[in-house]
Amino acid sequence: MLISGFSSPKVFAMTTAVTSLSILLVEDQLNIASNIADYLEQKGHVLDFAQQGRQGLELALENHYDVIILDLNLPIMDGLEVCQQLRSKASHHIPILMLTARDSIEDKVSGFSVGTDDYLTKPFSLQELEIRCIALLRRYLLQTSNTLELGPLRIDRKSKQVQRDGQPLELHSMGFRILTVLAEAYPQVVSRSMLSQKLWGDEPTESDALRSHIYQLRCVLDKPFNDAMLKTVHGVGFTLAVTKDETVDAEDEK
Repeated sequence: MLISGFSSPKVFAMTTAVTSLSILLVEDQLNIASNIADYLEQKGHVLDFAQQGRQGLELALENHYDVIILDLNLPIMDGLEVCQQLRSKASHHIPILMLTARDSIEDKVSGFSVGTDDYLTKPFSLQELEIRCIALLRRYLLQTSNTLELGPLRIDRKSKQVQRDGQPLELHSMGFRILTVLAEAYPQVVSRSMLSQKLWGDEPTESDALRSHIYQLRCVLDKPFNDAMLKTVHGVGFTLAVTKDETVDAEDEK
């Protein structure tokens, strides 16, 4: 059963900052599809609906959608097959959020291996579903533009120049790479292991290397300004705070 969560001020601010999404919903359970459609349409989003995988694939290839909500267990052609064919046939990348009753690591790996962008396990909050769709579109738009703009922060990936509040920031190459990774993932938290993987791959690094680079980035990005943008989520990783957010604690790297 779908349960819509309580709308906090933080979530409300995020959703109202994004315009209406064009969404393709591929779901064979009509009661679930109806609940999703009613909620998202009330929020101002526009939906197309398909009950079978093949029909969903055809709609996805013929029309433009900001996000596709795709159920895993579909008749005739399941969600994995739809995703795989869409990735091979579509002329551009379309963010896909997979819905599934399966929550095993193996099932999620199977989905990500064929091109799924995100997973949501049933039962889920309708509010969380909307937030994930918005985050997927934002992430896609950020990754396909030379310029990333998050509040006062402006990153030019082509020229490798960064500004905050219009002031140029002199970053070393590693600081630029870390900041770009965090900006592309915003508003999600990037774990320490994921950040290390993106920076160094599988090459072994000194245990304090990441801590040192984070400290140097903070010195340039945050210390000259009143508010810190680079935040540490204790025991998890790092994220960027575009506005003051008391739910995320800052931690100085020493």
